[in-house]
Parts: sequence; C-alpha cells; structure tokens
Amino acid sequence: MHSLQSLPISLQTVLLLLASNVFMTFAWYAHLKNLSASPWYVAALASWGIALFEYLLQVPANRIGYAEFSVAQLKIMQEVITLSVFVPFALLYLNEPLKWDYLWAGLCLLGAVYFMFRGA
Repeated sequence: MHSLQSLPISLQTVLLLLASNVFMTFAWYAHLKNLSASPWYVAALASWGIALFEYLLQVPANRIGYAEFSVAQLKIMQEVITLSVFVPFALLYLNEPLKWDYLWAGLCLLGAVYFMFRGA
C-alpha cells in the first residue's frame, strides 16, 4: 500500500483538499438537516468539532501544495473541489433540487482555473 508521501505533490494536495472539503461541507451545512431543532450554538459547537478534522487535513494540504503551487492556484483548486463536493452533498444529503446554476458556477470556476494555471 502506498503512503500519501509517495504520491506526487499535486495528487497529495488534491486528495487532502478533497478529504478536508468533505469535513468542511458537513461542518457548514449538515446541521441544517440534523440539528435544525437545536439552538444555533449547539450547531456551532458541533460544526467546530467537525471543522477540526477539516483543518487537520487542509493545513497540511496547503503546506504540501505550496511547494508546487502559488497561493492563488491553491485557492482556486480549493474552490473547484469545494463545488465538486458541495453539489453531490446538496443533492444527496440535503435533497436539494439539481439546478442549472451548478453548471454555470462550475463553468465560471473553469475559467478561473484557466487564468490561474495558464503559463504555470
């Protein structure tokens, strides 16, 4: 079995950001479904507990990725991954309807990716 460190820096970065985004998305939005009857501060404390795991993955992802990517590239990568995680979460977990706006937002992000990574 390969360790994460044996993978290319770009793949390490993407995998860690992907995993951190799963935790982030749950921290930010799962309380809307699971804790809707609870006071906001209960949801905030639960979210902070989940967000700890996000930071335990996101901070190393950015530190590893910074060896190969600029800060702006890391940020755009994060945004693309965020939308890639959020859309299935919204559809499957929160039962939100599929909207064309997800496609348009994704296309805008592809434009951002182009501008941040051209000439890299």
